[in-house]
Amino acid sequence: MKSYVICHMIMSLDGRIASSRWELSPEGRAEYENTAAIYRADAWICGRITMAGFARGAAPASDSSSPSVPLTDFIAPHEERSYAIALDPGGKLNWGRREISGDHIITVLTEKVDGNYLDALRADGVSYLFGGADRIDLPRVLAKLADQFQIKTLLLEGGGKINGSMIAAGVIDELSLLIAPAVDGASGTPALFDIVDAELPRGSRARWKLHSMERRADDIIWLRYKRAAI
Repeated sequence: MKSYVICHMIMSLDGRIASSRWELSPEGRAEYENTAAIYRADAWICGRITMAGFARGAAPASDSSSPSVPLTDFIAPHEERSYAIALDPGGKLNWGRREISGDHIITVLTEKVDGNYLDALRADGVSYLFGGADRIDLPRVLAKLADQFQIKTLLLEGGGKINGSMIAAGVIDELSLLIAPAVDGASGTPALFDIVDAELPRGSRARWKLHSMERRADDIIWLRYKRAAI
């Protein structure tokens, strides 16, 4: 069992996702959250770079003399029923909080993190899961989220790297794409998917079937594709 993963993004006609420069009305900018709400997701997930905007800065450098803390998953006491999930393999984020807009924080780590960092997460009331020894095994993490937190529907709202890793791993079930009537064109602007060469063979097997198409405010087109059987 795993969470049903929806990659929900707004992008320009040329596939870029840095929307702050686009000329959209307030109604057009609201479409991202409006369409996301339709899914009634249990959680949302982003990578470390995106989540840094919600943290209290960077965590202290690793300390070789840190206490020995068991490298086992930790579920902090919480009352929240929805979740904000951060992929932070090396434990770089200093949270200083336990929730984001009422969503309980879960951070996904590798076993490279030290005991001081785990102690800090516990003190902050942040839950954490281990995704692997030195890199995150995405199918394993999604199974843990479903089993330990009963997360059935998960919105992937990250940048190109986490989106690319997810699609290459074959764990995205649906693409929810808002196509804005804008052409970005700026060199180096983040794109929807950034897949490294080593991941291409797995990602290239995906096939998608159009589920629905809808015109929204500002001539934004909302496309929904679901994974098709190969």
